[in-house]
Amino acid sequence: MKIVVIGGTGLIGSKVVTKLGEHGHEAVAASPNTGVNTLTGEGLAEVLTGAQVVVDVSNSPSFEPAAVLNFFETSTGNLLAAEAAAGVGHHVALSIVGTELMPENGYFRAKIAQEQLIEKSGIPFSLVHATQFYEFVRAIADEATDGNEVRIAPVRFQPIAGEEVSQNVGRVAAGKPLNGRIEIAGPDQYQMDEFFRQALTGLGDPRVVVTDPNALYFGTTPGERTLVPGDGATLGTIHYRDWAAAQNAAGR
Repeated sequence: MKIVVIGGTGLIGSKVVTKLGEHGHEAVAASPNTGVNTLTGEGLAEVLTGAQVVVDVSNSPSFEPAAVLNFFETSTGNLLAAEAAAGVGHHVALSIVGTELMPENGYFRAKIAQEQLIEKSGIPFSLVHATQFYEFVRAIADEATDGNEVRIAPVRFQPIAGEEVSQNVGRVAAGKPLNGRIEIAGPDQYQMDEFFRQALTGLGDPRVVVTDPNALYFGTTPGERTLVPGDGATLGTIHYRDWAAAQNAAGR
């Protein structure tokens, strides 16, 4: 089965391509550096020829609210139009747990707009809502840093390894369209401030984590359960401590 992975050279996309290929699928990585640009439409018709499934794990180069909204609306609109013309039968998109719970967040609002376009497109679809990736621990801490302090709200947090995100996305892509969503998360739930306190210590990061109920998460104050899945979520098996140990052993 030919499966085109939009954003297929990135963190998650490259893993999805590899895993689909290992299971015998013709997995094609599509991104601007392979000549496929969903913002301009360049290369879309060519790469989608003969494709049965499209997986979209692309991301906006800017997180500024207007820019990210424009990216997802334009990119998704172009992609869905090209899929309809090519007769693609399944559209899979990676999104975020809690998008509808924090619509005042510019990035989450853009993902909601993306999902609405997909749902209204008429193309059978599957949405994979994931929690935050282990790989983004430093980036999240950097966003929350004020001087030498990392200000984190004491809310629930359940991150997941990128490896298991790609496994789930690949599994969904190879299956029948859900015409709905699944939620995926890591095996362990934490209090967010405590998680970052331990994680940064493990990284040898000297910054001090401060528990702050009013701390912002990328510009918005999260609720107690905004960032964790509901009942029935698919949970990974890779614990953060084991993932971090493997990263340290690999010198990353």
